[in-house]
Amino acid sequence: MTSAAFPKLLRAAAVLAAAALAGCGLAPQQRQTDTYDLGPPRAYAGAGPAIAATLMLPDVSAPSWLDGHGIVYRLSYENDARPQAYANSRWVAPPAALLTQRLRSRFASGAGGVVTGADGTRAEYGLRVELEDFSQSFSAAGTSRVVLRARASLVRLADRQLIAQRVFVVERPAPTPDARGAVVALGEASDEAVESLAQWTGGQIKALRTK
Repeated sequence: MTSAAFPKLLRAAAVLAAAALAGCGLAPQQRQTDTYDLGPPRAYAGAGPAIAATLMLPDVSAPSWLDGHGIVYRLSYENDARPQAYANSRWVAPPAALLTQRLRSRFASGAGGVVTGADGTRAEYGLRVELEDFSQSFSAAGTSRVVLRARASLVRLADRQLIAQRVFVVERPAPTPDARGAVVALGEASDEAVESLAQWTGGQIKALRTK
């Protein structure tokens, strides 16, 4: 190699390095995942009726397709039997865990108190809640609703007798046809379902106490 050719090679290498760095800078950046919870908890103080019994409230259960952090939606106009999850949006915890937190917060405002079953504290009644649906459904490309469906079972723990059982269903239109709209609507649906559960449980226990 001649001495005259060497500087040319250095300049060529510098140009290639600069082009590579510029290409890295122009490469599309991966979108950051947005995480959501159900929003600030409601102020439940004074929201009667109070539940005049100690209640065991174990973790809410859910089917496997709801057991992750995904925000689930269905394109009902294509295939209603195919649940999908948004790619760049997720819950901070599985929906059942978020609902468990909401329920315990609401029921703790009752006079009797709430235990989880893990601390060994005795309770008079147990409330088992099974989450069956917690998703957004699109009837058309720009139109969607959310549905929260849960089955509640009230049990007297002294003799393990099933006192009452009911399925709660709450549907709400999503304000926007996206993950954020689903989060807003599911947060509102959760508050409504939790309050309905509290009213129902309190009414059942009161009826038992007055017999």
